[in-house]
Amino acid sequence: MSAFHAAGAQLAPASPLILEPMQEGDLEQVLSIENIVYPYPWTRGNFLDSLASGYLSWVAREPTFRLAGYFLAMQVVDEMHLLNISVRADLQGHGLGRMLLDRVSTLARANGMTSILLEVRPSNLRALSVYERYGFVRIGLRRGYYPAAGNTREDAIVMRFCL
Repeated sequence: MSAFHAAGAQLAPASPLILEPMQEGDLEQVLSIENIVYPYPWTRGNFLDSLASGYLSWVAREPTFRLAGYFLAMQVVDEMHLLNISVRADLQGHGLGRMLLDRVSTLARANGMTSILLEVRPSNLRALSVYERYGFVRIGLRRGYYPAAGNTREDAIVMRFCL
């Protein structure tokens, strides 16, 4: 368990957030965030499968134990694949996403990874901006990767951050 500080909409300035591995008991709060921030959220089964597979799964919680955000990542040979990273809607835009990315980067380095890979919707402009400011670069496109409105599919931009 570790703590870091964030200033945000619902957090007092320099309020410590506790970072710790995600547990099955966190899933109610995780799903609450997931269902608000994504039009096509992960299911409970997706999270349970990720936990059972031993993926790096972490939460950031306020001192009140309310979740502020989370991420899940999978190690593949020498690359960390960031599967999901989410910040509670009322805390977005205050640097928590960057703090979570810092933790992903730290864990990736500690596990001997050389880069972090992710996919993001072209329509998710806020996430694209966060990733680009962090230093991720666009390396490809996966056509029809995500479900979209009207029974259609949306492409995914593939991005990489070299450690």
